[in-house]
Amino acid sequence: MPITEVEGHRFKITHLDRVLWPLTGTTKAEMLHYYATVGAVLLPHTRGRQVSFVRTPDGVEGQRFFQKRPPAGTPEWVTVVETVRNSGETMEQVQVNDLATLIWAGNLSCVEIHTHQWLADAPGTADRLVLDLDPGPGRTVVDCCEVALLLRDRLAEDGITSWAKTSGSKGLHLLAGVRGASPRAASDYARAVARELESRHPTTVISRMTRADRTGRVFIDWSQNAARKTTAAPYTVRARETPTVSAPVSWREVAAVRRPEQLTFTIDDVPGRVAADGDLMAGLLDPGNAGTLPG
Repeated sequence: MPITEVEGHRFKITHLDRVLWPLTGTTKAEMLHYYATVGAVLLPHTRGRQVSFVRTPDGVEGQRFFQKRPPAGTPEWVTVVETVRNSGETMEQVQVNDLATLIWAGNLSCVEIHTHQWLADAPGTADRLVLDLDPGPGRTVVDCCEVALLLRDRLAEDGITSWAKTSGSKGLHLLAGVRGASPRAASDYARAVARELESRHPTTVISRMTRADRTGRVFIDWSQNAARKTTAAPYTVRARETPTVSAPVSWREVAAVRRPEQLTFTIDDVPGRVAADGDLMAGLLDPGNAGTLPG
């Protein structure tokens, strides 16, 4: 059983030839190589935040589960912190703060990485605003891009600068840095903006949770800002049919999209994008770009 050393930490790497994506024949080794390659741009978006994982030990067509607590056998060098749940009980969660932890988690087939919109040392303060655009039946990510541009401009009216990334599935995520906001305030603001856009564009946008009403519209999911919710991290792989990535995209790309495949990126595509453009979401990490929510 191979032993690897990453940043001074030694651990076992197992089943490198295991196929995690049968449709493309993509193996665990290829996924680990991807995470090692993009770690420099991924880690700033996960560092200091509790994470949850989507694990697919038998591949994406087999059993999968959402893991919030530290996996059994978590090494002592992995950062584990406590979080207080709504019930008042505490729960330990992992932080992916370094490359060693990223590769260790990948070896456990933790394919997806999800983060909260707040830092572990400030759980009552949201520093991220997220709006999840999900195309209803009859709509695609192309329609999400049109709504994203509307949202970008609406947020800018309140001094909120936003960045976009693919969800790695069917839709698009908008993220913005905010300061001094509670998760409740962030949720209320996101809901108000979503409702406002629905009122302006009722045939295109919906903000209500009712799935039956989403046909032919783009759903703006504002609820991801709740303290208990998590969202796919930038650059995480997704446990879909193929190894797609939740990849940051430029506003120029968003405006130019005409076909859904133009915003479909896999682990084969993203390293080249990073090499050419760096982190297209780097501005989100600059505290100077954080806005203050109105009200």
